[in-house]
Amino acid sequence: MLAIVKTMKNPRSAVLKTSVMACTDIFNSFGNLLSSASDEAFDKLLLQLLLKASQDKKFVCEEAEKAMRAMATSMPPLPLLKKLKAYVHHANLRVRAKAAVAIAHCVSRMDIEAMKDFGMSALLKVAADLLNDRLPEAREAARSVVGSIHAAFAKEAAANEEDGPSAAASWESLCSLSLPPISAQAVAKIASSSQ
Repeated sequence: MLAIVKTMKNPRSAVLKTSVMACTDIFNSFGNLLSSASDEAFDKLLLQLLLKASQDKKFVCEEAEKAMRAMATSMPPLPLLKKLKAYVHHANLRVRAKAAVAIAHCVSRMDIEAMKDFGMSALLKVAADLLNDRLPEAREAARSVVGSIHAAFAKEAAANEEDGPSAAASWESLCSLSLPPISAQAVAKIASSSQ
């Protein structure tokens, strides 16, 4: 991974694109094993991927987005989500947006137990932070995260045989306990409009 990170810093676009393509192959082949890889090496790789996915060179950006999708699809969602959470408040708007899209992919693959392991309140806070982002891509990803959380929450409520009104009340209660009032209202509104 460190060798790929080094080539991803190369100023030549062709070398850069090839190294990003190699990342995609690594994620597709060994993604399930990378969660136990060296944290420092993976952190550096993740940062470079986010930076490359948010740059102006379109062909490099497209390859980096493919690599990010492969990463979000092949790696276990919980450890990856913990890594991505650090980029929700990144100074670069585009990096935040690309991290938000990857977070949305991770959350869509999680069941309610994995969400509880991460923390429902923490997930809602991440989504609420991204709902106020300046880039539409980040806001759309945040809406997707809220939709995934609400779907898992509703599925659990149905399995526990809660009826509609009490399930809706418990969802609103979770939002109000986890978030400031304005954010809780925004998140609850997204969930109610997606039903």
